[in-house]
Amino acid sequence: MKYIGKEMSRVDGVAKVTGRAKYAAEFQLNNTAYGYIVQGTIAKGAIRSIDTAEAERQPGVLKIYTHLNSLKSKEDGPAFTALQSEKIVFNGQPIALVVAETFEQARAAARLVKAEYEAEKHVTETEKAPAVEARSPKPRGNPQQAFENADVKIEAEYTIPIEHHNPMELHAAVASWDGDKLTIFDKTQGVYGVRDHLAKAFGIAPENVQVISPYVGGAFGSALDPHYYPFITAMAARDLKRPVKVGYTRRQMFTGHGYRPYTIQKVSIGASKDGRLQSIIHEAVGNTSTFQNFSENPNGFGRTLYECPNYDTPYRLAKTDLPTPTWMRAPGAVSGAFALESAIDELAYKLKMDPLEFRIKNYAEKDPETGKPFSSKALMECFREGAKKFGWEKRKLEPRSMRDGRWLVGWGMGIGTWPAMQIPATARVTYRADGTAHVGSATSDIGPGTYTVITIIAAEFLGVPPEKIKFELGDSKLPQAPVQGGSFTTASVGTAVHGAALAVKQKLFDLALKEANSPLAGSKIEDVEMVDNTLRLNTDASRSVSISELMKKNGLSEIAETFTSRPGPERQKYATQAHGAQFVEVKVDEDLGIIKVTRVVEATAVGRIMNPKTSHSQEMGGVVWGIGMALQEATEIDHRYGRMITTDLASYHVPVNLDVYEIETAFVEEEDKIVNPLGVKGMGELCMVGIPAAIANAVFHATGKRIRDLPITPDKLL
Repeated sequence: MKYIGKEMSRVDGVAKVTGRAKYAAEFQLNNTAYGYIVQGTIAKGAIRSIDTAEAERQPGVLKIYTHLNSLKSKEDGPAFTALQSEKIVFNGQPIALVVAETFEQARAAARLVKAEYEAEKHVTETEKAPAVEARSPKPRGNPQQAFENADVKIEAEYTIPIEHHNPMELHAAVASWDGDKLTIFDKTQGVYGVRDHLAKAFGIAPENVQVISPYVGGAFGSALDPHYYPFITAMAARDLKRPVKVGYTRRQMFTGHGYRPYTIQKVSIGASKDGRLQSIIHEAVGNTSTFQNFSENPNGFGRTLYECPNYDTPYRLAKTDLPTPTWMRAPGAVSGAFALESAIDELAYKLKMDPLEFRIKNYAEKDPETGKPFSSKALMECFREGAKKFGWEKRKLEPRSMRDGRWLVGWGMGIGTWPAMQIPATARVTYRADGTAHVGSATSDIGPGTYTVITIIAAEFLGVPPEKIKFELGDSKLPQAPVQGGSFTTASVGTAVHGAALAVKQKLFDLALKEANSPLAGSKIEDVEMVDNTLRLNTDASRSVSISELMKKNGLSEIAETFTSRPGPERQKYATQAHGAQFVEVKVDEDLGIIKVTRVVEATAVGRIMNPKTSHSQEMGGVVWGIGMALQEATEIDHRYGRMITTDLASYHVPVNLDVYEIETAFVEEEDKIVNPLGVKGMGELCMVGIPAAIANAVFHATGKRIRDLPITPDKLL
């Protein structure tokens, strides 16, 4: 491979650091008006009256939209739509949109909008909210009986607070109409999803909506689903007959796009005296809103992970008077891993076994859920390589047995797994006679390096240097692609680009064989490759055809091929998962309870690595987020008012440079042509999955205290 597997800097890197890359709110249209969202102040009830008179008299104000004068959406469904009725379903709900000539004028007038409410009793505590059954797989074996009969057992409860994504780029949209045709610049992970949402809401044809989102400044799931602001932005633009721009403030981000749900998990595990797992019962309750069920299946995490004959994962949703949660990096899996991998650690200690030895003893060679073989699984190699790099063999089993001066030292570990998914995706590849190429697909790039990895794939199979390829994404006029989420973009869109590139090669090969005395005569398509604007034999570079000359002879300036990739039928015979092992060192101040994550080694098996440079960056980012989840992140709610109160980056804590020490990432590559022709598995979610549990396990090893309630803050250790 000439480009795949080699380090390459981001093709969009210079544009991003110089400001040439435009994000949603940065698009400037002539005569743009600015909207500012006014939020309600109760958690449940109705608006009795709303007074906009004083606000409307302010300089520059064009119009104020409320439920009394807003367009009603034609889209059915449980998702929240703003300004539709007087009903209030969460604190911070938008109750008005003030549109003015400038942002400052809109913001100033918004403060003068007054509302009176008929408040109802609300419930925002997950523990007290009414719960409904969520879909759960059938139990495997007889978990309850096996647990009761087990020689050694543990039962423990773990809680994870609400957490928010907080990407650098705030959500925003700029909408403009030309008759019945809408163009909207939006921060989104899926332009087709926003397109279809707005087409239904306004009752127009989907092809009359163009959604543009070329750059996204971080999302992590916060922009997977369409939120309420694109509709009200487009509504105001249509009514005022001029472009309108609306963006969230940082505080509005906390109620405007969802969050990781509050989760309560009870884990009951039984094992034999020799350390063989007999039963796992992993119960979970997660909060959702009263008007829409959101399910992330946190307790399904371990069903494919350990060889355990009896397994049950009952799951319920607690209906709270809060906004609907949404997907947040490694959704479900990282929450479930914190509970299960902590409980596995607890059981290992009860058995007086090394936690790594215990995991190896219960290693699943095939999928225990289906009995299918894994298409590839190098987790054992991850154990070996990660433990060797970390120096795990020097670990003392007893808690509080390792010190560094005044610091207690703890070593912990965890496992991560994530499904190796592929979703249907379409890409168009245009090869030009001058040896350049254009690639287009309506995927997104929320930061992992999609511009770069797709360029690498196209360069590899078209034989064109990366600098001669232009990859275009983030526009609903491009061929359809799935949202960027779930760690399936490279597997899906990359495979589509691979297929389109092969179709271009096939067309050129067919033309070459028609030539008299063709140097490629007698060869097959798999015998040739495209390299530097030539079509040549793999085994004999002298037998080649100039692509430029071949196209010129046939009157072609370019060849364009569109290809839709789909998961292959062979995948159905296998379990397709990515795996990783995380080893963590913490140091804890015995007097103050301060925790430092001083060293992390993460060994990951995700098939073939496309670009080691951005892949290692992805892994490190997942580790940093895992540190935040374990030690810092929590959205606090004042339950008296049902109001989220840590709604800024001063009170909602995330890791900064001072919190991050040594992170070493290693890849164990797998040869896997079952998952997709490229052999790639997703890594963006996986790299975070086991980290919070590994940190919690290390904290126990350091202190002897088992903290089951995230985040692990000093007050919980003192």
